[in-house]
Amino acid sequence: MKKMKSLLVFVFLSLGVTGFAQVIKSVKAVDLERIIAETKTPLIINMWATWCKPCIEEIPYFLGEIKDHKKDSLTILLVSLDFKEAFPGDISSFAKKRKINAPIVWLDETNADYFCPKVDAKWSGAIPATLFINNQTGYRKFIEEQISHDKLKQEIRALLEKN
Repeated sequence: MKKMKSLLVFVFLSLGVTGFAQVIKSVKAVDLERIIAETKTPLIINMWATWCKPCIEEIPYFLGEIKDHKKDSLTILLVSLDFKEAFPGDISSFAKKRKINAPIVWLDETNADYFCPKVDAKWSGAIPATLFINNQTGYRKFIEEQISHDKLKQEIRALLEKN
């Protein structure tokens, strides 16, 4: 439990920090489950990998929208599904090269039949995949495909809408 609290503190403290050296932590599926269940702010969880072209194409849209919605307490967690050999060096280098200042964690799981339903029951394991969650309003939407900038804006509006 202490490890989980430390992870949550790390993730959410780093959400508002820019220009820091990216430290990539590993997480298990149960950690993601807890983050999803316990988040107090509107949260976007994006599953991606450094080798996934559609993933790489949409990341700048996410980063720009997070910056534009700072006043709304909107946060993001980028969950890398890279292979074990890429952790942490290749993922960290990727983030540094592209100036990604959003928190990144690496999912230390290999069994998609186990970890996918912990994020969303409909997730087949394909990436990019994104979960939009607002526990304060009960909003939850999962999208298993690349998201255009316009579609992302639409989803963020729905995520931030008050009940």
